[in-house]
Amino acid sequence: MNINMLMQQAQRMQKDMESNIKKAKEELAKTEVHAEAGGGLVKVTMTCRNVVKRIEISPELLQDEADMIEDLIAAAINDAVRQAEVISEEKLQGANSGMGLPPGLSGLF
Repeated sequence: MNINMLMQQAQRMQKDMESNIKKAKEELAKTEVHAEAGGGLVKVTMTCRNVVKRIEISPELLQDEADMIEDLIAAAINDAVRQAEVISEEKLQGANSGMGLPPGLSGLF
């Protein structure tokens, strides 16, 4: 096999991988996770690209101290971020699968 053919094949693989990753990121921007804290007193909706779409605070919680409300909001957002990370990692690994990369190397992209 000549070197030019190898280079062309590598370029095609790179373009395919870039296309797959772009598609995966577009899907992640549309995928939403829902998290809550305080037994549902605070609910957060966020995309897997870490864009918070909505925060719902139960009216009964608004009578509590601001510190408690802030802690519950932070907890709900952190939960949503963790969920988004898991989904993002799965989608991006899927975008790299089938590229013929050696084990462990696909996680770099």
